[in-house]
Amino acid sequence: MTESLYFTEQHYAVRDMVREFAIEHVAPVAAAFDERAEFPWDNVKRMGVLGLLGVPWPEALGGAGFDYIAYILTIHEMAKVDASHAITISAHTTLGTSPIVHFGTDAQKKRYVPLLASGRVIGGFGLTEPSAGSDAAGTRTTAERRNGYYVLNGSKIFITHAGVGEVFVATAVTDPSKGTKGISSFILTKETCDLDKARELGIGHEPSLPVMKGFNAGKKEDKLGWRASDTRALFFQDVEVPAENLLGEEGEGFTNFMRTLDSGRIGIAALSLGIAEGAFEQALRYASIRRQFGKRIFDFQGVQFQLSDMATEIAAATHLVYHAAWLAQNGRPFAKEAAIAKLFASELAMRTTIKAIQVHGGYGYTKDYPVERMMRDAKICEIGEGTSEIQRIVIARHLLKELAD
Repeated sequence: MTESLYFTEQHYAVRDMVREFAIEHVAPVAAAFDERAEFPWDNVKRMGVLGLLGVPWPEALGGAGFDYIAYILTIHEMAKVDASHAITISAHTTLGTSPIVHFGTDAQKKRYVPLLASGRVIGGFGLTEPSAGSDAAGTRTTAERRNGYYVLNGSKIFITHAGVGEVFVATAVTDPSKGTKGISSFILTKETCDLDKARELGIGHEPSLPVMKGFNAGKKEDKLGWRASDTRALFFQDVEVPAENLLGEEGEGFTNFMRTLDSGRIGIAALSLGIAEGAFEQALRYASIRRQFGKRIFDFQGVQFQLSDMATEIAAATHLVYHAAWLAQNGRPFAKEAAIAKLFASELAMRTTIKAIQVHGGYGYTKDYPVERMMRDAKICEIGEGTSEIQRIVIARHLLKELAD
C-alpha cells in the first residue's frame, strides 16, 4: 500500500482536513467559478486560515510546519475536486514562495515569507516569455545595474497570479555575454488587481509592500481550463528594483529556477494525479447507479475494463508521485523521478478524464457533471512547467548520464 510506505498519521490528518474543506467549500462552487473565470478569493482566505498556503514552511516563517509530502498530498487531494484551487496552492507555494525560502537572504525571508505563507498576499513566478517557453534560456528581459538599483525591462507571459499577486520572483539577464550564467532573479512587488476585494476580505494586499513603478499585469487570459486561476502577462518598463531584492547571487537565476521547476514538476504530477483520481471516482459512482438494458452499466464488461485500467494506472501514478516527493523530502536526487512522475501523471489525467466522459455518455459532455471540466483542466498539465516533450528530454539526459557513470 502506498499509504504504508509514505504516509504517517499526521499525513492522514492533513489529507482529511483538505478533503473536508474541498467537499464543503470547493465542490459546491467550483463550476460557477470556472464558468465566470473568477479567482476564488473567499476560499483563498479560508485556505490561508487553514494554513494551506504555507504547508511546508516552518512556523517561524508563518507556515504550517508540515513536511513536503504533506504539501504534495494537499495538492493531490484538492485537485480531486477542483484543479483551479489546487494550482493556486501549488503556484503560490512552489513557484512564488519556495525560491525565497531556498535562495533568499535572512532579511528577504523575514520580509516576504510570512506574508506569503500565511496567505496574507499571493505570490507568483515570472519565467516564461514570448520567445522563451520550453527554451527558458532564451530569456530576453534585462536587468541593468544603476546606482544601487537594477532597472528591469521586458515581459513575461502565462504567469499564474500575475494579476491577483503582490510578490513575484522573476528572471532577467544581467550579463548577456554569459549565456544562462548571465541570468539572475529578483523579488518584485506590486498591488493586486483586485484591491477592493482584497481590502473587503482583509487578505491579498499588504500596504507596506512598495509599488514598483512600471511593473504591471496585463489582461486576464481566457483559458480552456484552470479558469478560476488567474493567468496574465507581466510587464517591466524601467522598473527600479533595489539591489537588496536580488535573489541569490548574480548569474544564479537560471540554475535556481531549474531547481525550482524540478520541485514544481512533482506538484503538477500530484495535481494531475488528483484530477485523474477525481474523474475516476466520478465515473465509478456514475457507473454504479446509471442503468441501461435493465442493469447497471458497471455490470457491462466494457465499462469494467475501462474502470479497471483507470484504477491500475492511478495506482502506478501514486507510487511515482510519492516516490519523487519522498526523494525530495529526504535530500536525495529527484530530477529524473520528478520528470517521470510529471510525464506519466499528466498524460494519465488526460486519458482518464476522456474515459470518464465516455462512461458518462452524453451526460459527460454536459456541464451537469464535473468530468467535462476535469478534462479541460487536465490538458494544461501536459504543457505547464515543462511539456511532455521536455520531460522526455530530461529523462533521456538522465538515462545517458547514468549510462556514462
